[in-house]
Amino acid sequence: MLAGLLIPLCPAKADMPHLISVHGKWSAYNSTEDGKKVCYMSSSPVKAESSNPKDKRGDVYALITDRPADGTKNVFSYITGYTYKPQTDVTVSIDKQAFTLFTQDDTAWARDGATDNKIAAAIRKGKTMIVKGISAHGVKTTDTFVLGGAKGAYDAISKDCTGK
Repeated sequence: MLAGLLIPLCPAKADMPHLISVHGKWSAYNSTEDGKKVCYMSSSPVKAESSNPKDKRGDVYALITDRPADGTKNVFSYITGYTYKPQTDVTVSIDKQAFTLFTQDDTAWARDGATDNKIAAAIRKGKTMIVKGISAHGVKTTDTFVLGGAKGAYDAISKDCTGK
């Protein structure tokens, strides 16, 4: 099973993703949106805990996305498999570093590019990432990711999208 996202990032405007490579629990992909190349890496949690195990969740993914034509790199997003409780934050802990994300619907993002860059660097160098959030029904979740292979996936998308 591939450790990543196999659907287009934006189905109405994107081609199906092409798998570049797999690195541990992380996969590297490229795709085209509106004729522009997009590269991203993704992984799913190795452990997903919930304060209500009967509460159903969809697929869960952590992603780092590069869109060179738009001048964006290292954009971190987190798809949680449920709708977040409105006006709540998500906490991402990577080893001893902590980051706060804002939420909308089923996705969480960093508030700015500087934080995206810090998260991407921490993922490349880290061992474990833990993501905590709260669903619209008040269910608390804790997802654990293994970061082994993340550097290889990052290098693959960087090379594929920018040649560096």
